Amino acid sequence: MKLDAVIIGGGPAGLSAALVLGRARKKAAVIDEGRPRNGVTREAHGFLTRDGISPSEFRRIAIEQIGAYPSVSFVADTAVAITGTDGDFQVETAKGQSFQCKKLLFAVGMKDRPLDIKGLKEVYGTSAFVCPYCDGWELRDKQLVIISKGPDAMHFAQLISGWTNRFTICTNGAAELSEPEREELRRHQVPVLESPIRSIDSEGGMVRQVVLEDGTIVPCGGIFFRPKLVAGSNLPQAAGCQVTEAGTVVIDELGKTNIPGVYSAGDAASMRHQAIAAAAMGTLSAAAMNNELNTEAWRERG
Repeated sequence: MKLDAVIIGGGPAGLSAALVLGRARKKAAVIDEGRPRNGVTREAHGFLTRDGISPSEFRRIAIEQIGAYPSVSFVADTAVAITGTDGDFQVETAKGQSFQCKKLLFAVGMKDRPLDIKGLKEVYGTSAFVCPYCDGWELRDKQLVIISKGPDAMHFAQLISGWTNRFTICTNGAAELSEPEREELRRHQVPVLESPIRSIDSEGGMVRQVVLEDGTIVPCGGIFFRPKLVAGSNLPQAAGCQVTEAGTVVIDELGKTNIPGVYSAGDAASMRHQAIAAAAMGTLSAAAMNNELNTEAWRERG
């Protein structure tokens, strides 16, 4: 049976797309390996009506609600190959399953590269975070450490100041800051420490201090850092989709890629990295995909 669409990825973007397509009476399959990037976090924030929900509970509720629309199925597997063209794509999985579909949606997200700072893994998602909009409220007014350098460090400093003015920038090596940037940070009394980080000390996932190679100890109650990210899958690029230097898929305002019949949404195609933004992109892409399917069916019947 040829499906109307295959959605690769079951995060907020893929699930929102599945909901739209299910309500539009389209036959769709969501292929997801079940390893979401936000699985390390205890709570997801900033999603209206779901503020503070755990990522696993968010997924459970979403799948339960999508289950009301029988044309959508979920496949616990990993897509490994794409062939075909618009109207007749074939998706192969790691477990040997094969799916034929008219349209494709890549909602593969991004993945973190291994963390190379001793102790960071133990606090990531508990007291060390990457997005102040997601977790800044929980760390408000605390003494924080920002692990970043160059323009990113300046951006973080200005952003974090909305939640606390008590923070230190640890650049974990050369700061890569211009003299005007250094002077700006001095005016705002923001310490910049360039010694490499030896370790992050914590207890029960809660950071206590950052220890530098020169012996400096920086007490803190939380950390924000810039993660090293890679694309969640190389399938979009293998399928011919244009990607940016950062690895995100290039799309138009409706989520269309440069390949006819292929769409992308969420973190796979954006640097916003917020669940609610990813869900919105999934909704828009699915609506555009549905309109395309309806238009094609209308013309075939005429």
